[in-house]
Amino acid sequence: MGSFSIWHWLIVLLIVVMVFGTKKLKNMGSDLGGAVKGFKEGMKDGSTTADDKTPEQVAQVKADKTTIDVQAKQKS
Repeated sequence: MGSFSIWHWLIVLLIVVMVFGTKKLKNMGSDLGGAVKGFKEGMKDGSTTADDKTPEQVAQVKADKTTIDVQAKQKS
């Protein structure tokens, strides 16, 4: 009961093809492949280090991270 034979998978594949059609499945495969490719490119672009950046870009990042410390006053 825990394992399916090759015939079970072939029947499932046949039903999926009959329901969706080959053209729809091809389009879904292309869309999925494009999404994976875009994700990989996005991961490459997001992994740049400070060494890859110009000094102006590093200064901009440091300027964006400035914080203001405020002491909280207690009410008496």
